[in-house]
This record gives sequence, structure tokens and C-alpha cells, in this order.
Amino acid sequence: MNLETLKLLEAKFLSVYPGGFQHPEIVKIGKKHKMPQMIALAKERFDTGCFAKESQVLESMIQLVSRSSMVSVFEKPRFRDYVRSLSQEHRSVLVSGLRELLHGKEEVGFQMILDILDDGKLAKWTLLSVWQAYYMPTKGVFIKPTTVKNVIQTLELDDLVYHSRPDFQFYRKYRAAINHMKKEVDKSFTDSNAAFSGFLMMAMSL
Repeated sequence: MNLETLKLLEAKFLSVYPGGFQHPEIVKIGKKHKMPQMIALAKERFDTGCFAKESQVLESMIQLVSRSSMVSVFEKPRFRDYVRSLSQEHRSVLVSGLRELLHGKEEVGFQMILDILDDGKLAKWTLLSVWQAYYMPTKGVFIKPTTVKNVIQTLELDDLVYHSRPDFQFYRKYRAAINHMKKEVDKSFTDSNAAFSGFLMMAMSL
């Protein structure tokens, strides 16, 4: 990681938006993403006790994706229709995968979800990473391909090679890099990893 570049991005962002995330324009942008509400939704609907009711978990997954400002408008209806078309066996695998991802062996869960979505040609980074981004907002990261590729290049994350097909090892390494970078900037940028990624995205475009 190029720490000097990161500090330059921080300085540039603060010069344009004094006060950082308290700047009126950034507050306005933040309200559009409704992070507190989305985090609350994820924590309520995907708590460990919820997974006994498989059909409810599936509908909650559809609802979270549909409400997310981070998921493409083109992916939302495709995800909804695909999940509702799944066989009972594949529904169970998808729900078990989410439970593992959030509460058990996350690599196993990641792969289970990936396999199910792959069958529907929906193996997208956004649909693999949105769950942890909301359920564990200070740990999980949201993988938005364009932003991630720019972060890797701009901050010289030389040990990371982006591939369009999701894989857990890349996710784990990128998450570690994000959580390391957060320690080097103003704490106001680090309420959630999604917010921190938003700061990076905006700072790189200035």
C-alpha cells in the first residue's frame, strides 16, 4: 500500500469537503444510501435465530438486494426472479450458504452462494459481497469492480489481482487491505467499510 498516496487522497477530499463526512454534500449523499436502515435490516433478518425459517430468509435476501443502493438496478430483478425460481434443494443450499457466510465458516458459505448464483449466471461480486457489507459493516467489504480496480492501481496494492469471477481469497485479501488502510485516515471515514470505500471512490475522482 502506498501510504503517501492515501494521505494525499485524504487531504484532497478534506480540501474539497471541509469537515469530511459532516460536510452537507456528503451528509446528503449518505442519506441516499440509508446505511443505518440497511444495517438494521440485515441484522434483524439474518440473525442466527432467523435461519430456521428458510422461506423468510430467501424473501429477506430479495428485499435486502432490492433496497440496496449498492447493487445495480439491472441485477435486482434478475436476483429476485432467479431466487424465486430455485428448486427446494437449491433454496436450502442458498440459505445454508448465507448462514455459513455470516455465522460459520465464511469461505464455505461464500462458495455455496457462488455455486448457486453461478447456475443463474449471477455470480457477481456485488451479489457475493453485499451480505457482509451490511451485516458486519466494520469488517465486511462491498466489492464494486470499478472502484476496487481503481483502489488497487492507485494505492499500489501489488499483491492483489482482480478477476471478474468472485473468489474468497481475493475477498479476504482486499478486506484486509481496506481494514489496514482505515487505521491511517481520520476516524470519521471509518464508520463502515462501505463509507470508507465511498471516500476512496470520491477522493480518487477529484
